Amino acid sequence: MNLEQHIRERLKKKPVLVMSHLICGYPSLDDNRQMLQIMHDAGVDLVEFQFPFSEPSADGPVFTRANQKALDAGTRVADCFELMAWASSKFSFMPVMMGYTNTVIQYGEDAFCQKIAACGGRALIIPDHPPEEDTQLLAAAKAHGLCVIMLMTPTNTDERLHTLGTKASGFVYGVARRGVTGAKTAFDTGVATCIDRYRHATSLPLAIGFGISSSDDVAFLKGRAEIAVVGTAFLTAWETSGPDAAKQLLAALT
Repeated sequence: MNLEQHIRERLKKKPVLVMSHLICGYPSLDDNRQMLQIMHDAGVDLVEFQFPFSEPSADGPVFTRANQKALDAGTRVADCFELMAWASSKFSFMPVMMGYTNTVIQYGEDAFCQKIAACGGRALIIPDHPPEEDTQLLAAAKAHGLCVIMLMTPTNTDERLHTLGTKASGFVYGVARRGVTGAKTAFDTGVATCIDRYRHATSLPLAIGFGISSSDDVAFLKGRAEIAVVGTAFLTAWETSGPDAAKQLLAALT
């Protein structure tokens, strides 16, 4: 079953799926394994495994700091692969790689995609890699059965959204507002307008991220989008109040 089919099958059981997020190696790989168990127990549908990078341009201060701490602790690409392979052998959610172009290029596009697929990954989210420059990446991903997830943003023109929609597979990641991850988003008519624009550009399932932190935010997406992306809110709960708080957050969102 491919990624889109998996998502549509899951949607038969609940109106909005949840994709959670972790940064490999932060706070530690042992913490990551505990996080993944919590995510599984909460019934999340997909998980982003972020490969840490020194200049995570799409990320806000919480994730930027976490990326650097993971790198300072010595987290390697090989550790990220191992964590993904462990999770894919143990849990039912679909793993998705998230990271930045430099990591993929340094490893080699084909070798990287081959390894992601071997570790149970189903897709790549690489926000700083323009589709006009990803011929090699798209070919490598396709060869190994992976989707390259396109990001749509409020600043994209309608023409640009259409171009992204034609290149997309699996699902599309729609950014709820301008800026980077982490800041609170007001889920209102402005976000609804963005979602409508994204919806006109693709027939694929639509994930919405950047600022989802409450059950009300997820409820807002019902009938508008298929996937709620929960990232900074989970990590913040973990950092400030521990695993139980992170577990309670996911329980409320799923």
